[in-house]
Formats: sequence, C-alpha cells, structure tokens
Amino acid sequence: MSQDIQRLHVSARYSEAAVFNGVVYLAGMVPECEAKDIRSQTDDVLRQIDLRLLEAGSDKTRILRTQIYLQDIGDIAAMNEVWDAWVVAGSAPPRATVQAALANPDYKIEVVVTAAVKG
Repeated sequence: MSQDIQRLHVSARYSEAAVFNGVVYLAGMVPECEAKDIRSQTDDVLRQIDLRLLEAGSDKTRILRTQIYLQDIGDIAAMNEVWDAWVVAGSAPPRATVQAALANPDYKIEVVVTAAVKG
C-alpha cells in the first residue's frame, strides 16, 4: 500500500475525500439540491456519496462505517426509506444516526462515510 495521501475536491478549508492505505474517508456530505424535504435531500446526499466513492476507487458495498446527522431525529423513518432502497442487500454498513445542529439551517441531513478501496 502506498503511504501517499490522495485528496479529492480540495478547497481552502477541506477536501471532500481523502484516500490513505486502502481506505476512503469522505467529508460530511450535505445536500446540493434546493429541495427542503428529507427524502429529496437524502437521495441527493447518497448520490454524491456514490460519485465520491467511485472517484476514489470504491463503492457503497465497501462502506466500513457511516455516521448520519439529522437536523430532526423525527425524520429518521423517511430518511430510512431512501437509505434502505439505496443500500445493497447484504452490504448494510455499521451506522450511527443522531440528531445534530447542522451548519446550514436548510440542511436536514449530513452523512460521513468511511470505505475500503477496491482491491
């Protein structure tokens, strides 16, 4: 394994992804869409995760851990509907879901993912 760190989509403040030693670390992914409902925002965030993992040489079947932050924990059932349709059967990763104050009041969800790179 290379000891070099690969960073993707680097800005002055953060990178959207880093790859080190066969592991992909995604930043907290937040909605880019203008939708205000949890289902649309969840779908948008999961789409972004798919794209970032693909760029880093991984995919959602290789997720090692997921942390989900919800602005309102009351949205968990609706969020889970979208999540359950996205997760590949037999590949559901370990996951924590909590309520949190998010950086932008329009965000209903933020998701952090750690995944293994494909061999």
